Amino acid sequence: MRFVAWLDDISRGDTPLVGGKGANLGEMRRAGLPVPPGFVVTVDAFRAYLRESDLQKEIEERLRDLSVDDPAQLDATSAELQSRIRRTPLPEAVRRAIADAYAKLGADHEGRADPLVAVRSSATVEDAEHASFAGMFRSHLNVRGEEELLHAVQDCWASGLGARVLFYRMKRGMASADRWIAVVVQRMVQADRSGVMFTVDPATSETDRILVESAWGLGETVVGGKVEPDRFVVRKSDLQILERHVAEKEFELVLDPRTGRNVRRELPPERGRAPSLEDEQVRALARLGLRAEEHYGAPQDMEFAFEGEDLFLVQTRPVTTAGEPKAPPPSAERPTGEVLVRGLGASPGMATGRVRVLHSPQEGRELSPGEILVAPMTTPDWVPYMRRAAAIVTDSGGSTSHAAIVSRELGLPCIVGARKATTTLKTGELVTVDGRAGTVVAGDVPTPPPRYERVPRGEAVPVTATRLYVNLGEPARAAEVSKMPVDGVGLLRAEFLILEALGGVHPRLLLERKKEARFVESLADGVGEMARVFHPRPVVYRSMDFRSNEFRGLEGGEKFEPREENPMIGYRGCYRYVREPDLFRLELEVIRTVRARYDNLHLMIPFVRTAWEFQQCKRLVDEAGLGSRKRFQLWVMAEVPSVVHWIPKYAKMGATGVSIGSNDLTQLMLGVDRDSRVLAPLYDERDPAVLEAIRRIIHKCKRSGITISICGQAPSVYTEYAEWLVRWGIDSISVSPDAVEATRRNIAAAEARLTLEAARAGRSKR
Repeated sequence: MRFVAWLDDISRGDTPLVGGKGANLGEMRRAGLPVPPGFVVTVDAFRAYLRESDLQKEIEERLRDLSVDDPAQLDATSAELQSRIRRTPLPEAVRRAIADAYAKLGADHEGRADPLVAVRSSATVEDAEHASFAGMFRSHLNVRGEEELLHAVQDCWASGLGARVLFYRMKRGMASADRWIAVVVQRMVQADRSGVMFTVDPATSETDRILVESAWGLGETVVGGKVEPDRFVVRKSDLQILERHVAEKEFELVLDPRTGRNVRRELPPERGRAPSLEDEQVRALARLGLRAEEHYGAPQDMEFAFEGEDLFLVQTRPVTTAGEPKAPPPSAERPTGEVLVRGLGASPGMATGRVRVLHSPQEGRELSPGEILVAPMTTPDWVPYMRRAAAIVTDSGGSTSHAAIVSRELGLPCIVGARKATTTLKTGELVTVDGRAGTVVAGDVPTPPPRYERVPRGEAVPVTATRLYVNLGEPARAAEVSKMPVDGVGLLRAEFLILEALGGVHPRLLLERKKEARFVESLADGVGEMARVFHPRPVVYRSMDFRSNEFRGLEGGEKFEPREENPMIGYRGCYRYVREPDLFRLELEVIRTVRARYDNLHLMIPFVRTAWEFQQCKRLVDEAGLGSRKRFQLWVMAEVPSVVHWIPKYAKMGATGVSIGSNDLTQLMLGVDRDSRVLAPLYDERDPAVLEAIRRIIHKCKRSGITISICGQAPSVYTEYAEWLVRWGIDSISVSPDAVEATRRNIAAAEARLTLEAARAGRSKR
């Protein structure tokens, strides 16, 4: 096992080993960006620690029945488990690997062999586009000496079981995500000024602007929202500073040379009111931001530090937002009336509600759903209560503070840096918050619904050789989603349409009642509308894949469905069509009816286990007259590991495409029920065995001359998946609608890197 990895040797493809933060830092160093040297204590080290200490089993047992909505139980469980991790000694091999790497960092600028380092957690699901875990994992600055470093590493591991982390995972639907944590160790930068930079305006999503927020001393004051930062807005095209707001900064965090600890130092008024960055420093930052954005192919949220005249980037991650609502048109109604509070609009949107002024997360239980949360500032401890709020207003903080980041992820209007909101606004007062304008207005003002425009007019959409499809299951969203920059529907989940067409009746009971014609007509109407709005782009319809336990809930289900101990791998998919061809023929009739008008509709067979099953299904498709239709595509879902063996045979039988269902493929590769909370730590779509199976499937399809896609959740959840898939030669990627924009950028960036690598390789050969 690899317990330590140096930043110079890793890239973002190494996220499963070094976590999101570590992978990004390695990627930045490889791109030539100014990142302090260091190494990562890997996920393998944490695994070895848990295994040899027998803590893994204890953790799983304690979390199995944990209710995160019970604050007392959550806090007690979290505190006990974190304490166990901090107290349990490290295995000798892990201790030695960390100590040796620390020694190899070399002497610091003072000549000391035990240099000061920054120690930061790097979770495998941290710093992703869909979840930033802002401020939830532990960081330690100015750590000196082997023993202090080892304690800091264990504390970072323990932070993965913090109450707010556990709550956040569950509420973000990430209960099945692994809990593995790596730890980044870097030479400490003694910043005299620092802050955060966005390469897109996070509040308005204006892509032609760079936002820089800075303050004196260490960057914790800016990231944590402890002071109101200076704010600079830079135009990308010519690096002109469009806006410059110098805040009144009350204090800074600096290193106390006597104790080696960070201390708060009050600033004299003249320094507190002075800009923390000179114009040329702002432009230097903007130039680095443009380089990073070009390298990653997506807007970045970056942390920086100046040590004298030397500029360092200490972190980057994709900008995380909850849908990026755009500015309403000029005709949209804005709140009018008495403005009670003004601040910085940090998360757009409007909301009306009663004020609830709170001063600490311990008072959070007083917040009722739909109220306006007003607080001095927020930290990760507030997250369980922030979800209840209709909007959030804080006295301090900037666009990169905790309140701003989490509000954007939750889709809540947010105003930060309002200075006296907690004293001006009164609990129970009815107000309207405008998160774009940064105003709180007295009274109830009609608020227009948010407008979500995924691709702003005039903004170029990256052109990619790898096609980008969308997974679609909600009929009401078809027209909206069809306007997105997608090449078609890679997975039409027909479950909603089928249930509506069945009218709550089991399909076999429908046949007994001679109402199959009504079923076909109803289903064809819905599928036809989806084919129409996307025409001529392809729409791949996945045939009915209800499991026996799901069918039993329909009227008549008890009569027709077997009782199975494990329906996930039971009577479903292709085998059900072989056993009940009369039901499958109803869906084939739907496809035939719709294709008479829209020839962009195609068919995908789910859960295919063997070649003989597929052969029987193909015969039924041919009998329905679909096999001979021009431009008709017959897809096979790659969910069962046996598909790796059978792909050449499927191709010879007439399959024209394969789509990888990474959800089921993962659980069958690893033998893990993805619905089991007990087994949740084992379910990982990035497991090397799963990735190798996907790589082999892609390779087999390319050799067999059929198209290959993926429609599981992995590319929608893990940003690094697009890079792997493009490198392996996948033809298309299908993702959920909310992941379309980010995935398009990730694909474009991956293709650009491949082209550049090929060009460099060609030059080196010459």
